Amino acid sequence: MPKILISCGEPSGDLYAGALATEILRLDPSSQIFGLGGERFQAGGGRLLDDYHGLAATGLIEALRVLPRSVAVYRRLVGAAQAERPDVFVAIDFPEINFRVARRVKQLGIPVVYYIPPQLWAWRQGRIRDIQQFATRVIVIFPFEEELYQRSAIPVQFVGHPLVDLAKARVTREAFLHEFGLEPIAPVVALLPGSRPNEVSRILPVLWQAAARVAHVVPQAQFVIARAPHLDDRLFANLPAIGSRPSAIVTARTDDVLTSADVVATASGTATVQTAIHGVPMVVVYRLSPLTYALGRRFVRVSTYAMVNLIAGRKIVPELIQDDCSPEQVASEIIRYLTDPSHATRVRTSLAEVRDRLGSGGASARAASAILEIARSKVRGQRSKVKMTNL
Repeated sequence: MPKILISCGEPSGDLYAGALATEILRLDPSSQIFGLGGERFQAGGGRLLDDYHGLAATGLIEALRVLPRSVAVYRRLVGAAQAERPDVFVAIDFPEINFRVARRVKQLGIPVVYYIPPQLWAWRQGRIRDIQQFATRVIVIFPFEEELYQRSAIPVQFVGHPLVDLAKARVTREAFLHEFGLEPIAPVVALLPGSRPNEVSRILPVLWQAAARVAHVVPQAQFVIARAPHLDDRLFANLPAIGSRPSAIVTARTDDVLTSADVVATASGTATVQTAIHGVPMVVVYRLSPLTYALGRRFVRVSTYAMVNLIAGRKIVPELIQDDCSPEQVASEIIRYLTDPSHATRVRTSLAEVRDRLGSGGASARAASAILEIARSKVRGQRSKVKMTNL
């Protein structure tokens, strides 16, 4: 009866945790899974010790605001590890809390698996020394990450990207457009402003102003905002109408939005990979507070931010970061996709290559198998100790 403690702190992590829990229980229904997560984790069979909502933040001021709750969650996870003695601790990204929990759990003699580690190859590469100290194994979802950990003599396994299986639309394009009163023959521009409140507050106004400029040049264009769940309604209130063009705000149905879109303007992050899997040409955008950007850029070690460009090894989609993230520039890139079919086709071809590099599916099952292997090894070791004691 393996006992597995899992911790994730963002919507994408909750998605992966839910798929992981589902596969663990499929492979071993006797498993006990508990930890920090959300609806997806709980639906997959995990027992919630705490809910992740409200923990994620980008920026220095935002991080300070969630610090008291972060401390409380850390204590709850460590307390559960001390009381329930799991056979393995699985950290999913979210280093703000997971690094601290992993260090403490390691001291308790509990193996640590880092599934989907933070993007150390992009910034703060020195933190790989922390992972060296506490990780029993690192499970990565991007092919180029494997070499990074091998160079540091950290046990690592590439399993592929779980979104290859998870990024599936529930309805057809025609059904989706009909449901929201959109025209099937007119181009659809999808706007993905992020999943954190401070991201949306900075990015959505830029995207909506860009949409108005697009509509002026491509009058038949229509617009759909993919809204992450649990965001405040005020973030989406008072958006002015874009002429007489139809538009929609759709909650928690990103894959349906993407499968219906002709072009996507998306915040940098997991959504760029999700968009690539659907094969939709995209513009990648991001904005931070000026102070956070000025301090953070000193630690960045990559020349490109968008995950799809990093996976491709070249720039295949435009990136508009910070000052470049303006309504004019975003609109210009969207308009180019809509008015230059050959350009859109070239990008779709490159995105198909990215999709192929993410693996053939089954990532969550492979990760579950590896985690159960480590948990069972811990159980076997405990039984051996008991037998030796009895002798």
